[in-house]
Amino acid sequence: MDQRGGDRASFGFREVGDAEKEGLVREVFDSVAPNYDLMNDLMSAGVHRVWKSLLIDRLNPQPGETLLDVAGGTGDIAAAFLARADTRPRRSEKEPARAIVSDINAEMLAAGRRRKTPAEISARMALLCADAERLPLPDGCVDAYTIAFGIRNVTHIDKALAEARRVLRTGGRFFCLEFSHLETEGLQKLYDLYSFNVIPWLGEKVAKDRESYQYLVESIRRFPTQENFASLIRKAGLARVKYENLSAGIVSIHSGWKI
Repeated sequence: MDQRGGDRASFGFREVGDAEKEGLVREVFDSVAPNYDLMNDLMSAGVHRVWKSLLIDRLNPQPGETLLDVAGGTGDIAAAFLARADTRPRRSEKEPARAIVSDINAEMLAAGRRRKTPAEISARMALLCADAERLPLPDGCVDAYTIAFGIRNVTHIDKALAEARRVLRTGGRFFCLEFSHLETEGLQKLYDLYSFNVIPWLGEKVAKDRESYQYLVESIRRFPTQENFASLIRKAGLARVKYENLSAGIVSIHSGWKI
């Protein structure tokens, strides 16, 4: 399932011009930023925290590493990465781990600055307002790249994946946590019933914005299947590509290495 046809891109179930999608997505996240963490808890009944913890487990952060978290918004992945790295034994010459939180949306980064993150962790988190398709970073500058619930919102997935490979050092790790497709048709129908009815309703009642959450549900349905997305990661030049379904495929962790 391709997000793009010629100079067109999907914005939920609508087709819009490539140039138009970026602005529409920015408007969505400008709107949802103030309630982003609360809505994640409500929509997933808190399970998103378990998914993200499993992502950090698979990433296995180490002292001295630098993480780039793209579409990192409120900084929860980066903060968890640094906190986990701090629990690992560190030789005296090793620097502590560091993180760069990159997001195209300034409102999401501002929401992240308001998080109650411990000062010693915040001091090691740099914030970067940038497009996932055009990262203003040098080649081979990070040890790990993560993107959680963000890649389906980029206009050109292939360009974002190419940038991920470019900024990774040789031996660097790529991880993507994203909503996906359930393992059986019956489960998919039940999940569709919930997501198309409950999530927009929550958006209207809590965030006062039904349309943005309707888009977010639709964007999940337009995202490639697990196998198709894995193929895109391989085409970007990453190796040892695999995926792991969580919660029967509601989300998947995709991973690869730059070798």
